[in-house]
Formats: sequence, structure tokens, C-alpha cells
Amino acid sequence: MPLPTTFVLGATGFIGRWLVLELLTRGEPVAVAVRGGTGSPRDTALRSWLRAHGTVDTTLTTVAADLTDPGLGLSPEDDARLAAVRDVHNLAARYEFGLTRAEAQPANVDGALHALRWSATRPHLRRHVHLSGYRVGRDPRPRYPLTPRETAALYSRLGAYEASKQLGDAAVRVTADRLGIPVTTVNPSSVIGHSATGEAGQYLGLAHLVRQLHRGRLPLLPGTRRTFVPVVTVDHLARFLAAVPAHDRAPAPAHTVLDPETPALPDLIVLLAAHLGVRPPRGLIPVPVVRALPRALTGADPETLTFLSEDRYDTTSADELAAATGLAHPPVRAALRTWATRLVADGFGADPGADPGAAE
Repeated sequence: MPLPTTFVLGATGFIGRWLVLELLTRGEPVAVAVRGGTGSPRDTALRSWLRAHGTVDTTLTTVAADLTDPGLGLSPEDDARLAAVRDVHNLAARYEFGLTRAEAQPANVDGALHALRWSATRPHLRRHVHLSGYRVGRDPRPRYPLTPRETAALYSRLGAYEASKQLGDAAVRVTADRLGIPVTTVNPSSVIGHSATGEAGQYLGLAHLVRQLHRGRLPLLPGTRRTFVPVVTVDHLARFLAAVPAHDRAPAPAHTVLDPETPALPDLIVLLAAHLGVRPPRGLIPVPVVRALPRALTGADPETLTFLSEDRYDTTSADELAAATGLAHPPVRAALRTWATRLVADGFGADPGADPGAAE
């Protein structure tokens, strides 16, 4: 078997498995970091999923790794098997709301730096790709580390998940510059299911809002008429990520990947309500009012409210990469309907056969 040239961290997560599928379909030898290593339940599940989606795993190498370890916890033997790696994709993260700082930081901040520094040890490194988020990384001059007071304030204001993602993004960009490592940060919006099948496997964020809508628990929609929660299908994102290393030449580009044709949130919810045959919300309620009400009454996680914004996002660099590599977003309204159908069929993650929601 050829030595792997691409290494994917977070390969058993929602986005990671689609990226691995895309890379293998292109004929690239891939290594994946899987908790427990070769033959573990996660490794077996990933290989079974890949075969079920029409690809062979004969060029897939599995290594046991621990993102919270400075050396990724790789054995000397596994590290040697990765000697030819030139592209590293770090998609590993703790994606969950309601985390504590102690739970979020090891993967989302420390782990992001461990992956980057490990990449710096690869003699043939072409590019390190860090998956971030569309509401982070917008500062052209990021700072890291922050003072303890600034860090505590950020966690308090945003919650542990978004704060840790912001810090991880800044840490990677600042450290890559110091080390002279070619890095690309990819900042996707809310990732929905496959454009053709709707297959999801992630049931947080916007999917939770669709769940409330379907079950008649969304009498009022938080936000305004201009609230914008953009989406991107997982298959488009996987193809985009796979194209990054061969395309990017600048030391540290950052790409915000989202479909600008995503309807404003109220229109998106009306679209899905009509598709699912349920009643849409009766009206809008300002986010500050929702934030002030008891969570038991609103059913809204306070951390998710920061995503209900009227902000628009610069996708220029992502659009240029997509045009150069022949990528185009699938029709977003059709993709949203297909995704909603699959969410219902999968019981919004309650189905024991459904894929797990959070990335490894």
C-alpha cells in the first residue's frame, strides 16, 4: 500500500468522513486519526460507511492519535508511516453547546496547536488546513495568546464553544506565521446534509431549530426579517476542502465557505414549514428578549443566540477557489428541503442507525 500523502484529523466526524470519501474517490492515499486505532469500533464504522458510499478503503491508513497530546500521541511506528504526508486537514473539534471552558479548550484550542506543530515536523509539508467557523477569524490581525482577563471575558460573552473556536483560529494563524508554516483556514457556515440525499449526521444548531419547527415548538422565531444563518452542503464543503492544498499558494489564506443564496432565516423557516406540512412561526421575537427569558420557557440554548445575526460575510476568496477548480454550490432551496426530509426520517438523531453529530 502506498504511503499516505494526506492526513485527516477528525475523520470520523460528520464533515471528516465526507472529506475522506472525496479524497479516496480522487485516488489519494489517506491516513486518518481514529481513537483506538486500527480495528477499533470507530475505525470499523468509518470503513463500513465508506464502503456503503461506494468507495474502497484499500489506500486508507488508520493510526491511533490523541489531539490533546502535544505529539498527537502517535507511536514512533505510526509517525514513521506518516513520513510522506504533505497535506494535513485538522477537522477535529468538540462541537457541542453547553460545554465548560475546561471541556472545550483541550480540543478546540490546545489540540489545534498540537496538530499545527505536528505538521511542522513533516519534511514534505505542502499545506496545513484548519477547519474553523464562519463567525470567527474575521480579524485581519489576530492576537494570541490573550491576557487571562481577556480570555475569561471572551468565554463569558460567547460561551465555551464559540470562544474556543475563536481562540483556536487565532492561535493557528499567529503560530503558523511565527513558524513559517503554510496554513489555510476554512470557515464554513452551518453545514447541512448531502445535496442529493440529505444525509446529515449532525443535529445541533440550525437542525435543532428545524426539529422545533417540525414538532410544533416554534411559535415565535428569534431574530429579525434580516437574520441570516447561511448554509453549505456537506458534499460541496468536502470537495472544497479537498481542493485547497493544490490551489492555495499564499502563506495564510482564509476562506469563508457558504451559499450566499441561502434565504434569510424567516424565509428559510417558511420554506421548510411548507415542505414539512407544519405551521410556520406566528411572528418574530427579538434575540435580546429571548436571551432575557428563562431557558425552560424558550427552549433556546443561550450560546446559539449569537449566531442569529444580520451580518453578511465576505466569500470572495472562496468564490475564486471554487471558480478555479470548477466547483459550484448545488441549488440551496432544493438542498434544504432534501435535508429537512432526511432529518425527519432520521428522527433528528434519535434513530440508532443515524450518524453521530459531533466531530471527533
